Amino acid sequence: MKHQFENSNSTWVRYSRYEWETAANGKEYLTAGVDAKPEIYDPLKVYEDLVLSALYIGRLGMSKAEDSIIKEAIKAFAEKYGLFGLMTALPTTAEFLNYEAVYLPKNHFIKAETMKCEDYLSLFFPFNKPDVRKKDANVSWEIADDKEMMALALTMDERPMAVNLCFQRNYAEEYEWLKQQFIDWAFNASTTYLYYADKEFLGDDSKQLMRQSMAAFGGNAPTYHIALLDKPTLVWDFHSLLLGIQMTLSFMLTDEHKPLRVCKKCSKFFVASRPSAVFCSPRCKNQFNVYKNRAKSKDSEE
Repeated sequence: MKHQFENSNSTWVRYSRYEWETAANGKEYLTAGVDAKPEIYDPLKVYEDLVLSALYIGRLGMSKAEDSIIKEAIKAFAEKYGLFGLMTALPTTAEFLNYEAVYLPKNHFIKAETMKCEDYLSLFFPFNKPDVRKKDANVSWEIADDKEMMALALTMDERPMAVNLCFQRNYAEEYEWLKQQFIDWAFNASTTYLYYADKEFLGDDSKQLMRQSMAAFGGNAPTYHIALLDKPTLVWDFHSLLLGIQMTLSFMLTDEHKPLRVCKKCSKFFVASRPSAVFCSPRCKNQFNVYKNRAKSKDSEE
């Protein structure tokens, strides 16, 4: 997988602390704490841990865990990796502020195919809206009274303005949207695993349903540009953390050498060190064998 995106513009921002806040519309949002400190990092350097952490939360959602447990897990995820950047992941382009409207492919969160830019921005800034001034294709953005946010905006100035807005402290993402995205990833990863693990026991209808589910897995692809370095070099542009997870998960699901598996003992997702591995750790392997041997002893006694 590393080779696929060896050259990428994938830096992202995470804050030291996030908080759940309820907006005037009654919905809960995750947003950076007032005194939280931003940090720039490259999520692709920790892509395996990133994807496995996302799948863990998705499994919590699939198993109908209490919202308080899921919220705590999502908060911890954000403090380690940042918010998804849903605002730039959903539209057809991260440069949507340069257009008259935001154009949206089919997704689980917004039914409208187009929205006014102002209305779209309000979905992700439910508490304090940024000072974005738009007239036709001309867009300007001003930051006042926050030197830390000014410095961050200048540091990330090469990114599209909408991406830069995702890095600001008052940017927020809705809990139900976050939870659903985690569940979607875990569902598709589980579908892939079960399809091949139980293939000989599945009926044709079940197999077809699984194929259709996986065919719908996807979304916007990263853009790219060619950089004239020591040679012409293809550089991938990831304009959201969500897209980075989506693409790396896709490659992990199709990796024949280090496949994504579900542990036979604890049922957690793990990256197998070899194609034949079925346990996430020696501990799980030992516990499984102990349980298996006890079961055999009990059967022989009976």
